[in-house]
Amino acid sequence: MAWRAWRPAESALIGRSAELDRLIGVARAAAEGSAGVALVGGDAGIGKTRLVTELAEWASGAGFMVMAGQCAELGDAVPYLPLADALRDAPLDQVAAWPVLRRLLPGTRGETDEEPVGGLTQQRLFGQVLALLSDLSAEQPVLFLLEDLHWADRSTRDLLVFLTRMLQSERVCLAGTYRTDDIHRRHPLRPLLAELRRLPIVVPVELGPLPPDAMADHLAALAAPAAASTGSIDSIVERAGGNAFYAEELLAARDDDCDEDAGLPEGLAELLLSRVERLSEPAQQALRAASVAGRRADHDLLARAAGLEESGFDEALREIVSRGLLLRDGYGYVFRHALLREAVYGDLLPGERTRLHTRYAALLTADPGDGNPAELAYHHLASHDLAGALAASAEAGRRALRLGAPAEAHRHFDQALGLWDRVPDPERLTGTDRTTLGLRSAVAAADSGDNRRAVAQLKELPPTAEVNERLAYYLTEIEDAPGAIHAAQAAVEAAPDGPMQAHALATYARVLYWTTRHDEGTDLAARALSVAEAAGEADAANSALISLAAYASTAGDRATAERLLKRVTSRPGPDLSTNLRGLFNLARLQYEAGDLAPAAHTADRGVRLAGETGLSWSTFGTELRFLRFLIHYVLGEWDDAQRVAAGFPIRVGTEAEALLSSFALFVEVARGQPAAEERLSWLRKFQRLPLIAYMSRGLEAEHALWRGDPAAALAHVQALIEIVEPYDPVLIRICAIGLAALAETGSGGSTADVDLADDLLARARHAATTGPGSGARGPLGVEGLAWLARAEAERHRVRGTATPATWARVVTAFDYGFSYEVARSRWRLAESLITAGDRPAAADEWKAALTTARELDATPLIDALTALGRRARFAPSPSTPASDNLTHREREVLTLVAEGLTNREIAERLFIAQKTVSVHVSNILAKLGVSTRTQAAALITRYAPAAPAPAPPRSAPPDRTAS
Repeated sequence: MAWRAWRPAESALIGRSAELDRLIGVARAAAEGSAGVALVGGDAGIGKTRLVTELAEWASGAGFMVMAGQCAELGDAVPYLPLADALRDAPLDQVAAWPVLRRLLPGTRGETDEEPVGGLTQQRLFGQVLALLSDLSAEQPVLFLLEDLHWADRSTRDLLVFLTRMLQSERVCLAGTYRTDDIHRRHPLRPLLAELRRLPIVVPVELGPLPPDAMADHLAALAAPAAASTGSIDSIVERAGGNAFYAEELLAARDDDCDEDAGLPEGLAELLLSRVERLSEPAQQALRAASVAGRRADHDLLARAAGLEESGFDEALREIVSRGLLLRDGYGYVFRHALLREAVYGDLLPGERTRLHTRYAALLTADPGDGNPAELAYHHLASHDLAGALAASAEAGRRALRLGAPAEAHRHFDQALGLWDRVPDPERLTGTDRTTLGLRSAVAAADSGDNRRAVAQLKELPPTAEVNERLAYYLTEIEDAPGAIHAAQAAVEAAPDGPMQAHALATYARVLYWTTRHDEGTDLAARALSVAEAAGEADAANSALISLAAYASTAGDRATAERLLKRVTSRPGPDLSTNLRGLFNLARLQYEAGDLAPAAHTADRGVRLAGETGLSWSTFGTELRFLRFLIHYVLGEWDDAQRVAAGFPIRVGTEAEALLSSFALFVEVARGQPAAEERLSWLRKFQRLPLIAYMSRGLEAEHALWRGDPAAALAHVQALIEIVEPYDPVLIRICAIGLAALAETGSGGSTADVDLADDLLARARHAATTGPGSGARGPLGVEGLAWLARAEAERHRVRGTATPATWARVVTAFDYGFSYEVARSRWRLAESLITAGDRPAAADEWKAALTTARELDATPLIDALTALGRRARFAPSPSTPASDNLTHREREVLTLVAEGLTNREIAERLFIAQKTVSVHVSNILAKLGVSTRTQAAALITRYAPAAPAPAPPRSAPPDRTAS
């Protein structure tokens, strides 16, 4: 393992037991199914590496897989260096099963049989890292160490943020170290650390100076007998100021001199160099060459760069290693501490430094297998070889794109553009022209999330068709519609016949969808489709088909829209984003039409494709999971819905997380689960955003209604009306909830209530019929129509004019498959029938609603129906076993409890978090009316399934190379 290459512990860890205990606590929690992140900060030399080495040794002994990597001082020149290191510690076959991760394995040089398409490589890589960690941690807990984050490249920092936010129930402990004295005000890690520290999953561990007593004990354990006098150790402790590395170097220097009275340099750099100067001249020459190599020096490359005879080189290396200045690391060497490398490199004379960089550049050029283009560009720049730097920078950008590191690709392409005019014949050196290089740089900037930078770069390039097509796309992303239309039109006018014209037309059609020029957009999309099919350009054809479907759907022609989208999903192209977009749009269309079974099938295809390609957390991958959750919810498959929602974070820190989290409230509120309260508390700070507000605040209003607080529910609704656009159809449901709250206020249909009810219904009707810009809206989907019927019925309830026919219409409207809303509507229908004096019909509706509520485990609705039955004196349902109130998942858990499994073993068997098992067991005991697991297990023959729930087979990861 990589961490075994670090300096072995020469003594017990002293003075850091509290910090180590905190780290072990995070790791233990991870092993129990609660992922954790520890960020260890401290000054250079303070003992961060020693501490995490101790953690790694503990974890290895505790059965963890330890994966470790170090960032390099090359900064953001080389992407994913620590990840590439860490992947070497994982089983090769499991890493190689993921196409994008395979590019980081030794010997691939970023090449695979699959080229990146559509700017999704980084999203795929992130998703595949998460999936790999999830797979590995299913077998054994994982400690994932990232050292020296202050040197991390942008993509590694982004990966750190992604994993910190996405890891939840995986048995993964992520630990990182960084130098606090390097984190200046403008350091890119500084805001990231501030953001991450706010997350509950993150445990910050700050290492201060080692206390004098602990430092003295540490040095006494390391010191040779001749140097172990109290006076010598005390003087070192005083000079070191609590810095363990400085103290060890002072001790080592005194050991070298064996003279306590010998003067020692005052500063750390001078101290380190004084140790170097005691080496033989060949050893010093080899050490200077190693300092230029960077974080790690390959043996053969260092031998050639040092300029020594073979025997002399071997003796020099033996001397250096014996003094503890370099450590063996596989088939190479690393400095004992980065501070030592910095001191040696900083002491090089200018000419000496240039010659060594020139030598490394020549060696790497002659044998590219020894390095990568980013390192080559670094050496060329340091040796003032601008032509070599230009060629290497352009290639480094291309390789960074293949690795899924767009920020680094943009940096390298920009560096190449900066050198372009300073060298002769740049086209020959780079194999491209300046416009193409600038376009690649802009696309990389956009792929890294900086659309405005991409727009600025594109505006500086010659206005070719390709430049304007991308400009139109990115202007749409930053909501500059006039600019996007102008650029799209220019792209179409400049595009030659063939693939480029197809893409330009498809982009223009997509841009116009966000305007009122839908007839023109439809014509453009049709032209794009014709040109794309003639040119064999599948992605442009599919993009055009999706636009045509969107225009058809807006015009109310759902059948045509579905037919067009099925063409997209039946012939996927190379661009995964377009493929997922097509599946999402088809599933959404089917869902809105009430075709729930086809919608579920389509959404499942999309979720599966996203998962197999590492795109579960991409825009459309996330949207498809949202939709799949909603379909489960509507169909009454609530246990399945909550399995999907198990990956939706509760303690959210970003808008994307908040949106994802808010979906889980549908079932949590309907079941009256305590998790809803905690989730809502985290979501409230994001309720200024319309979609998140609709989801979270709208469901908070329903939650308030179930708690008997209609005034609070109405306040939430009125706040939402101020945020949501008046033409947004989600307003229909919001107004229906507000009307239900009004009906529950108990004010007896006062004039004020009636006026407010009329206003809410008018808003719902307006949203149902009016689109943006006061234009006519296309026909509502079945769910929208059902909620409008609910709003009408609730307004009648406020006025006291509701009849059984009123609520029967609502039942019918939701009866396209929305089982929960059918049950809620039957509850109101039963009330209305009681008022009308039709008790037999009321009892039938009540029983049907109660049966559904029990099947769903919808506790608040069960309670409301039970209260209604008690007031109406309905005969109780035929006696049924208590297990009828158990959900399918609870019955699975009960079966395994009866087998004698612990919560952890049940969690492993069912692939759920241990905390979730604990909640299920508590619910089971309450529902069965027993107080112990043994008593619950005794009921297994009556209440549990006939056969134990089998453990799902563990198969090898799917062959994702064809994805």
